This record gives sequence, structure tokens and C-alpha cells, in this order.
Amino acid sequence: MKKQVLISGASFAGLTLAYWLNKFGFGVTVIELGKDLRTGGSPIDVRGEALDVAREMGIYDQIKANEFVHTDEIVDADDQTLVKFAINTLPEYLGDIEIHRGNLVEIIYGAIPKDEVKIIFGNSIAALVQHEDHVEVSFEKGERRTYDLVFGADGTHSMVRKIDFGPEEEFKKFLGVYFAFAATNHIQTGRPGSSGIVYRELGKQAVSYEFLNGVNSILVFRAPKLNWNYRDREQPKQILREYFAGNTNWKIPQILDAMLVADDLYFDEACQICMPTWTKGRVALIGDAAYAPSFFTGMGTSLAMQGATLLAKELYANEDYQIAFANYNERFKPFVESVQARVDHSLKVQLPETEEELQASFAAWSNQQ
Repeated sequence: MKKQVLISGASFAGLTLAYWLNKFGFGVTVIELGKDLRTGGSPIDVRGEALDVAREMGIYDQIKANEFVHTDEIVDADDQTLVKFAINTLPEYLGDIEIHRGNLVEIIYGAIPKDEVKIIFGNSIAALVQHEDHVEVSFEKGERRTYDLVFGADGTHSMVRKIDFGPEEEFKKFLGVYFAFAATNHIQTGRPGSSGIVYRELGKQAVSYEFLNGVNSILVFRAPKLNWNYRDREQPKQILREYFAGNTNWKIPQILDAMLVADDLYFDEACQICMPTWTKGRVALIGDAAYAPSFFTGMGTSLAMQGATLLAKELYANEDYQIAFANYNERFKPFVESVQARVDHSLKVQLPETEEELQASFAAWSNQQ
């Protein structure tokens, strides 16, 4: 009889795990809070061993065919170009693939046999009760069900982690940075040949990405820990006013105005999730729920795909899930920690705190043109 597993979250980690566990003979159910796949967001990177995972899944050629090849520019307060570069051609990025987030989600989703894997949208886990031989799961909508194993792939603010491991604050490393993201289609970059335009000043960064049929903008800023509720849709707008109102540099006024009326404004703190273990009893965490590295590392997607694949292979190789979980923690943790350690350098480049660091961040790109 197939072991029945439940995966909470239908993004890179959850869908990759679903693909592999189905392939290895498990009965797989995926539950996703959203009403459909979340395909919005800026382009993301697939790097290193995650590309090997894509090859094993038979989706590498699709990913490569949808590669987002583009040129970026760094500009000054008066919109004059300081640096122009193509990140895909830089030595440290050679072989990596940048792709629109939605394209990658749809490619992985398309690789999953829908007649074999049950995917439920518009629902979420409300409670978990672990027993010796199963996990009893209560849902926000619908009846209780039991599973052999449960996996939390539900992001940085994971509900599975909160229910079974403890409050988010116990595992969150705040990076002293907040960011806001929204569609700003009416704000044109004025540079048809470039997709990403970056304006940077001390402790702040504004970016506009022109891709597909729209423009998205991001505001990023250093700040002490703020007292805010991520469920409050209006409070972030007041925070953005406090930090950016009156700043007339570059396109910041237009971006701010657009964000203050945006229905799709996404605001959050930049953080990492650092846990002593990603497993507890019959429950395991993967992706950002377990080890979010922050978008400053450019490795969140790759870690999600790699971690999900490693965990699935361990469960296939070991009849005892406890051995598989132990191997997952032991084998993947050193790599995760090495990736998370890169964030300090990235923060220094993208959000310099001194004039010397600011000029160095420009020079670093200039030297690679």
C-alpha cells in the first residue's frame, strides 16, 4: 500500500517534492492556500546543482528555452547611466539561468502527472496532531484526514512550522532591511535595451524591471526592527511614506505614489530562517519554510529544488523515514549554511552604508563590463 503524504505549498519546493515522491511511489496530495499557482514576481535564478535537478526531472530544456537574457543599468539620481552590464555573461554567473518566476512554476507544475498527484487550491492546514504511525491533519475547509508524513513547503511565514515547531520569531534572523514590491506598468524606464534599472543611495535601493508585458518596481531600505503586522495591508504604506516621502531622486516619487495605491503591494522584512533541525516526528520542512536564505543571495529557488530532491531521494532509499530525515538534515545543512553566510556581502553591495561602500558597489560592476 502506498504511503500517503501531504505537502503544504505549491511553489518550487512543494512542487519539486511532489514530482519526486510521486515518481518514487508515494501517494501525494498538495494543498495550496492560493486559489491558483502564484505566477507573479520578479525573475529568479536557477543555479548549480539545481540545474542538475532540472535535467533529472526532464525540464532543463524548457527552462533554458525560457531563459531571461537581459541587460541591466545602474543610474544616478538624475537618471544618468553609471554602469551597464549583462549579468548572464559575468564569470560568476556563467551557466546559471535567470527565468521569470511564473514560467518556472508552470514548468515544474506541468511535469507533475495530474491524474496521479492530487493538488488542492484554496485551502490550508489548520492543525496537526502527530501519532506514532500517522499524522492527523485538520484543514481550514473540509474534513480531517490522516497521512504517513507531512511536509511544510509554505514559505518564510510557514504555518506548518508555526504549528509544529514554534513561533516564527524563534527561527527568524532579521537582516535589518525591508522591501516593497508592486506592479508599476505606467512607469517607463526609458531604456528599451535594458530590463533592470537600479538606483542606489546610502541604505536605500530602488529598482524597476521591465519584462514580459509589464513593469515591476521594488523599494528596499535599511531600518531597525519595526512594529508592524504583515496581515495589515495599510500599515506598510505608512512605513513607505516615512522612509521615502520627500525623496525626489530618480523615479522614487513615481514608484512611491504607485505603491501607495497598489492593490498588489507586497511588503515584508528581509530575513533568513535558521533552524537547528528541519524535521520533527513525521513532519519535515523544505524550501523557505526551513532555510530561507533571503533574496539577496539569489539562491532561494535553487535551495528549494535541491533540498526537495535530496529529501525525496532519502525517503526512497530508506524505508525508515527517521533515517531519511536524519540524512536530509545532516547532508544538506552545511551547504545551506554556506549559502546563508553570503548575505552579508550582498547587503554591503546592494545597500551600502558609507560613501566608500557606495562607490565600491559601482566599481565592482564597472570592472566586469
